[in-house]
Amino acid sequence: MIFRRLGNSGLQVSVIGLGGWLTFGGTVQGDPVKEIIKIAFEAGINYFDTAEVYSAGKSETEMGRVFKELGIRRSDLVLSTKIFFGNAGRNGPNDRGLSRKHIIEGLCDSLERLQTDYVDIVFAHRADPNVPMLEIVRAFSWLIEQGKAFYWATSMWSVEQIEEAHQIAEKYNLHAPIADQVRYSALAREHVEKDLLPVFEKYNYGTTVWSPLAGSLLTGKYNHGQIPPDSRLAKHSSLDFVQKQVESLKGESGKATIEKVKKLLEIGRREFGEEVTTAQVALAWAAKTKNVATLIVGASKPEQLVENLGAIKLIPKLTEEVYEEISKLFS
Repeated sequence: MIFRRLGNSGLQVSVIGLGGWLTFGGTVQGDPVKEIIKIAFEAGINYFDTAEVYSAGKSETEMGRVFKELGIRRSDLVLSTKIFFGNAGRNGPNDRGLSRKHIIEGLCDSLERLQTDYVDIVFAHRADPNVPMLEIVRAFSWLIEQGKAFYWATSMWSVEQIEEAHQIAEKYNLHAPIADQVRYSALAREHVEKDLLPVFEKYNYGTTVWSPLAGSLLTGKYNHGQIPPDSRLAKHSSLDFVQKQVESLKGESGKATIEKVKKLLEIGRREFGEEVTTAQVALAWAAKTKNVATLIVGASKPEQLVENLGAIKLIPKLTEEVYEEISKLFS
């Protein structure tokens, strides 16, 4: 396994992490969750990510249960969860967002579901324009001072919002966020490669990447223009994010995307051999990108995770020339 520091912190995270979005507690429950997490941990993955909203809290519950059943030492895990969207079934005015009340109560609820006293990172799952930034930074700093989290971070925040949080933290001697959980893949590049550059340069801000395979488009499973009934796109067709992925397969632009994905596999096989998969090449490319610390992958089946882990061997073999070739292919 390859480990990297997350931003300007001393925290070391595995270059591939395992997330529970759209899988754990939802389409995947019970023994399969245990098998997938066991494979991940034994392969060297130390970073596990979830959120209060994933499967209405069941993702946290499943992950916490499995960590206990496997007897994994807490200090061997880098565990993160995210606060903002709340938990399904709770519709009170303070049951979502980034008020001090919900940040603190939301994380306490998450810790109970995870069966742990603390998380390594607590993310603000989105920015909240309805709450003063000082209140937000103070609340996350309080969690850190109380030992309920070691670090806090942002998710899908703008450069301006991240900058404001840092300025508030410096002015009031509070804890600043260390990273953003950001969407990034060969098919979604601008936010990491352009938008966030100012905070990368100024604060050495870190990233934990979600959807590094572009909702499975970069696995090659949709290369025939069809959506398999057992695929993630089919199972979660009601989600806005998934609907956009489905739409991206239609028309001439969809055909062009599929051709690029096919070419990606050709490049991978040319460089690494016939056994390499499209997903492995896509992950290796994303991991090579400057300012990327870890790629969060999901898995509904153990073999999916095993395949993705194969990308680790490709990362040190991916030359700058081939990285640029792939970058130009998806430009």
